[in-house]
Amino acid sequence: MFSEYDVIVAGAGHAGCEAAAAAANMGSKVLLITMNMQTIAQMSCNPAMGGIAKGQIVREIDALGGYSGIVSDASTIQFRMLNRSKGPAMWSPRTQNDLMLFSAKWREMLENTPNVDFYQDMVTGLIIKDHKVHGVKTSLGHQIYAKAVVITSGTFLNGVIHIGEKRMGGGRVAEKAATGITEQLIENGFESARLKTGTPPRVDGRSLNYAVMEEQKGDAEIVGFSYMDTPKIKAADQRSCFISYTNPTVHDILKTGFDRSPMFQGRIEGRGPRYCPSIEDKINRFADRDRHQIFVEPQGWNTVEIYVNGFSTSLPEDVQVKALKMIPGFENCKIFRPGYAIEYDYFPPTQLKYNLETKELANLFFAGQINGTTGYEEAACQGLMAGMNAHLKVNGQEPFVLQRSEAYIGVLIDDLISKGTDEPYRMFTSRAEYRTLLRQDNADIRLTERSYNLGFAKEERLKKVHQKIANVEQIKNILNTTVVEPADINPYLEQLDSATISDRQKAGKLILRPSVDLKGLKQHLPKLNESLDFDADSLEQAEIQVKYERYIEKEKELVDKMSQLENLIIPDNFNYDKLSAISTEALQKFKKIKPHTLGQASRISGVNPSDVQILMVYMGR
Repeated sequence: MFSEYDVIVAGAGHAGCEAAAAAANMGSKVLLITMNMQTIAQMSCNPAMGGIAKGQIVREIDALGGYSGIVSDASTIQFRMLNRSKGPAMWSPRTQNDLMLFSAKWREMLENTPNVDFYQDMVTGLIIKDHKVHGVKTSLGHQIYAKAVVITSGTFLNGVIHIGEKRMGGGRVAEKAATGITEQLIENGFESARLKTGTPPRVDGRSLNYAVMEEQKGDAEIVGFSYMDTPKIKAADQRSCFISYTNPTVHDILKTGFDRSPMFQGRIEGRGPRYCPSIEDKINRFADRDRHQIFVEPQGWNTVEIYVNGFSTSLPEDVQVKALKMIPGFENCKIFRPGYAIEYDYFPPTQLKYNLETKELANLFFAGQINGTTGYEEAACQGLMAGMNAHLKVNGQEPFVLQRSEAYIGVLIDDLISKGTDEPYRMFTSRAEYRTLLRQDNADIRLTERSYNLGFAKEERLKKVHQKIANVEQIKNILNTTVVEPADINPYLEQLDSATISDRQKAGKLILRPSVDLKGLKQHLPKLNESLDFDADSLEQAEIQVKYERYIEKEKELVDKMSQLENLIIPDNFNYDKLSAISTEALQKFKKIKPHTLGQASRISGVNPSDVQILMVYMGR
């Protein structure tokens, strides 16, 4: 019934979809297996993409040739560029999305991707021989062979849903859990553990009183995620979100359910996400706070369903409803479905190589929540990298690995493999030590050509990047050669309370002032406005490069220094037992993780600089 595939992808969430698309677009014959064809790329939690650091990841996915940015732009109902008041290293795009349109667009794009086949079934095991994976086994009794397999199981591996004292198997509400894979992998030497995540109630928007809430509108300028010319929503058409707050009465009602809480009564084993706690966890941990923000987010254009962001909970349903009705604007709310927590299996990611292939079994790749991450964006970028590397492995090519200095994706994967995680991992800008270089505005300049050279990103993308780079150089040259007269610019500087000039200056020097921007200069200098007839993306990129040139150069120097450690490869067969002078903890970590480079070795938790120095000396011998 089935021919042999190059790559089989198990699971069609955000990781699985990107993995299938990446491998197929590089030329592999791909089979995407999902338990339900109607829930491909489903937004299981909040109907949004991007945000702090996550927006940078979506733009990197797009720059490499992935689909998440295009799908997000096509299903946007509101766009915001977060952190605009800060420096460009902190700017983060975020979209509110129509979750049904998001899923439908993903399926449409996959169905229009040559080399992708689909099959609805549950993967229950792997075909393993000689420490290599050769395919999958399914619940319908099929054995389907492939040269590589990517597992993107999300929250489905032995998933258990908790609502108060109710406990049921499931990978998502109304969907059964996946079984068989964990047990087989443990038999083959893998270590597994449990994690927990949660979701809030969904309510009927017609029953809410928005008049007493704070309205949160979208931006007047829609940038979007994709570097391609994808259709963007008109600013005037955006749907608003709203903000309300809990209060002491809400907290008191929630506390009445603590004796039936699966979290507080020990029925949940796995650790939940530190940076996205449940509402009961918030009022327990932050007892001194008398209110918490609630974000009221529409789930699409043509639905009244509302996502109550900030109210994730696994408390009994009756407690959830009573507490919700005490939130301003929710007095008459009708609930569509209660919030719940879900526990699932994951495999500590120190068991992976940098290409996301498992160390224990060749040709087996993991991506997404199976690696201990949380969030659509974190899952999608892992899926893309796993799909690319599965294709490269099948074709006998070198792995594609992004360094920490090259992409947020590189930071995420390095963190997972070097440090592991015992709680759901979420990306933040603070995790990236080179975030001045890894901005959302320059992901295409950083990554597209590398992807094109691997046969993934299309020529159309590369041409756009080359044109952007050429435009930026032209703009910078104009700024650095255009002379500005004091009489022409001083009125503008006075408006900004910035010191006026007495001598002629180059426009590029004026841009260095914190309060001066290129848009303002163009408005007040007709000569400059006429010569800078370029697209907004190129103008913004040039302005950032000019204004922050010193900071960018300093960070590049730091990267050059650190790259010396990254380029020192540790042989796979290195005998760590001869390192008699290092700490016992470092020895154990080195033998378990088997770092690929000295740079990775230096980032392993529990390893001291002296341990790395000793390792370097022995490698030199």
